[in-house]
Amino acid sequence: MKKDQSHPDYILIGITSILLILGILIIASVSAFLSHEKFGNAFYFLRHQILFGVIPGLVLGFLAYKIRLDLVKKWAPLLLLINLTLSAMVFLPKIGATFGGATRWLAIGPVMFQPSEFLKLTFILYLASWLANRTCQQKYGRGIAEKKIGQTLIVFLIIIGVVSLLLIFQSHISTLAIIILVAGIMYFLSGTPFWHSILIILIGAGGIISLIKLAPYRMRRWTVFLNPETDPLGMGYQIKQALIAVGSGGIFGLGLGMSRQKFGFLPQSMSDSIFAIFSEETGFLGCLILIFLFLIFLWRGFKIAKDSKNIFSQLLALGITSWIILQAFINIGAMIAILPLSGIPLPFISYGGSALVTELIGVGILLNISRRRE
Repeated sequence: MKKDQSHPDYILIGITSILLILGILIIASVSAFLSHEKFGNAFYFLRHQILFGVIPGLVLGFLAYKIRLDLVKKWAPLLLLINLTLSAMVFLPKIGATFGGATRWLAIGPVMFQPSEFLKLTFILYLASWLANRTCQQKYGRGIAEKKIGQTLIVFLIIIGVVSLLLIFQSHISTLAIIILVAGIMYFLSGTPFWHSILIILIGAGGIISLIKLAPYRMRRWTVFLNPETDPLGMGYQIKQALIAVGSGGIFGLGLGMSRQKFGFLPQSMSDSIFAIFSEETGFLGCLILIFLFLIFLWRGFKIAKDSKNIFSQLLALGITSWIILQAFINIGAMIAILPLSGIPLPFISYGGSALVTELIGVGILLNISRRRE
């Protein structure tokens, strides 16, 4: 029998609110120059982020908080199917949009969005639902457990394969890597045999390495990561400028709005590189606070999963938490040169409506789980 707790996880609400406010403040700082230069309006990008990211994200996040979790589980396959269809539609003429050589966006009237961002969440929803069902089948059908376990691995690899094909054609390997990592974590924590997880890691790592070697620009990212001087005016330039921005902040930062790297020196300053600008303006102390906020988010997400007595809710909470924290780790790691550049946005901070809306829906689901017990 399900019952609602008197309140959701207030700490998670507080952490998400602080991250969201920090994101708005830093985008206001970074985008002022770019907005004025391109549109003659210093608030263009900030207004766009609020209208197409913050507001719809909060509305949909609230709906995700209120909806019954059994309905989420029931609709998960349909949501993934719709998302896969939208992801395939980016290749259609007139509605598919290409930027920077990558075809990842859908333009329907005045609305443009990135289906692959939503794919992270819908895939987690589906995987949690599917793994929960398989776990129950294995638990109550011990006579055919081994057969079920083998089928689970095969079907899991097929599902991953379908998603991988779509993202490979979109040249979106960074998102594919996030999905494979999160899927591996969820699969392992669902109680499947350990050798399954080892096999999945080997297949996933082998696939990603092959894709990197097959595309010269991906291989160049690794060589530049190891030695930025091999491409000083390209990818190496972005790494060097990011490190300059991070180092320029000192202990306390230059102050909000005082970044110098945002004036055209640092590529992708509003999206992929926004942590470097944040570091320049808030300093080492600001970076510590930001990282500490993500660590608290990790703690609350895992606690929500631990306190839930429902397998589906546990896997869903673990998947959403892992997705957001992995993205934060990879983005920050790229900006301080401990990981190669990947194009992964910083959750709740980077500019981009599709990513922010998806993240806020994910938080809404976490809060939904936190107030429910079985």
